[in-house]
Amino acid sequence: MEVKPVYSGFAVSAQLQPGDCETAAKQGFAAIICNRPDGEEDSQPAVAEMREAAQAAGLAFHHIPVSGGAFPPPAIAAFAAIRKGTDGPVLAYCRTGTRSITLEMLANPNDLAVSERIERAEIAGYDLGNLRETLN
Repeated sequence: MEVKPVYSGFAVSAQLQPGDCETAAKQGFAAIICNRPDGEEDSQPAVAEMREAAQAAGLAFHHIPVSGGAFPPPAIAAFAAIRKGTDGPVLAYCRTGTRSITLEMLANPNDLAVSERIERAEIAGYDLGNLRETLN
């Protein structure tokens, strides 16, 4: 599990495995958000399995699946609500972390300027410069 901190209280990761949930809890995370549709790849764990592992580790688990580069307003709103309503750090994951960090930057729960959001993503290893107009 490679956690990429974005800022205090939020990090992203590529696909997690059930055993990573206990590690995430030990690292201080309070919640996990999965941004992958179930069954996107044969090798990924099922959402139900991830939810069970997260809850067994004492973590809240949320599923906001997005795919195909589409970020519908309801998904962005749900992501923002979880981020604002979670007491403690949140770890979001998808196949590579790109969907998760994109949702974070679109939801903008910390009310950051566009340039700061793009910079934070870049520091974490994600180039969201092509979303500059969308983030406005």
